[in-house]
Amino acid sequence: MLVRVRDIVTLLERFAPPYLAEPDDPIGLQIGHPDNQVSRISVALEVTEEVAEEAIREGAQLIFAHHPLIYRPLKSIRTDRPEGKLVGKLLVGGISVYVAHTNLDAAHGGINDMMAEAIGLSQLSPLRISYTEPLYKLSVFVPSSHLHAVQEAIFSAGAGHIGNYSRCSFNVEGFGTFMPEEGSEPYIGTQGKTERVSETKVETIVPAGRRQAVVEAMLKAHPYEEVAYDIYALELKGKSFGLGRVGMLPEQVELAEFARKVKEAFGVPAVRVVGDADRKVSKAAVLGGSGKSFLRDAIAAGADVFVTGDFDHHTAHDALAAGVAIVDPGHHAEQIMKRGMADWLNGRLKETNAAAKAYASAVHTEPFKFI
Repeated sequence: MLVRVRDIVTLLERFAPPYLAEPDDPIGLQIGHPDNQVSRISVALEVTEEVAEEAIREGAQLIFAHHPLIYRPLKSIRTDRPEGKLVGKLLVGGISVYVAHTNLDAAHGGINDMMAEAIGLSQLSPLRISYTEPLYKLSVFVPSSHLHAVQEAIFSAGAGHIGNYSRCSFNVEGFGTFMPEEGSEPYIGTQGKTERVSETKVETIVPAGRRQAVVEAMLKAHPYEEVAYDIYALELKGKSFGLGRVGMLPEQVELAEFARKVKEAFGVPAVRVVGDADRKVSKAAVLGGSGKSFLRDAIAAGADVFVTGDFDHHTAHDALAAGVAIVDPGHHAEQIMKRGMADWLNGRLKETNAAAKAYASAVHTEPFKFI
């Protein structure tokens, strides 16, 4: 099946919806045309000249990156300057760039979950909740002959989840009445004659992010020309999303041993550690990228140790005073997303027989060297 940039964007935005991004975060399609054809996708932490050159060699038409290429407003695109040279290289090479930044951090299964899993955390919850998804109730009347088909359509589109349960619905059998009038093309019945049809009222939960997809799937599967349905907002709330994760280690370990595990899990040459090496830790917080502004959240969550990047001298002293250990593997630890998202994309593309494949960029974009 032919794949275009917009098809990949649709997949990625189902995984990491744009509404999960922090305000003013420059996410989305930053370079390229939505209708450009794609057969090869580079998954990179950030777009550098080396990543662009690799994409050209690999025959990629799309780079999916975590860090925005265009983060600050560009007042000009001059190819005699580094930022303009890179943009020009991408445009000439026909390579589009799509970015999922803080929405990929907050998404279930996103970067923070990948990092938490890599260091063995369980019983996870967001470190700081940024969004709680509204819920809707869908009520639709379905002729008995199409009950199974309509239920399958709405469940497959994302309806029917309550906690750890899926495909949840309530069904009431009854009779529907209607009279097709002039101009109608009824699936059941005759113009000018009142009909009485055996129907089932199906009620199910729909998260806000799947509302449009569920309604469209329901209408497509339903046989009636005019479908009788209601959808309305609920006071109940759905899943919570947020930046960072906090969870439990499999067993209590010394800080030094835990720091070595973090170093190995993220493939970094060194980690910076704040706290006594022999202190015991069992509850950990983790946040990809720069996490010093989340120290109070880690303290409030009762974390023994906080794994994050870019910690500064003064905030490290704040952590010591509060009794929270720090393990800093650097900002580049987020590179774990390259393999994770390439595998996820390839799984989705295979399911739809799409003629495209993703690969994890082999370019090492860590700007710091350890001597």
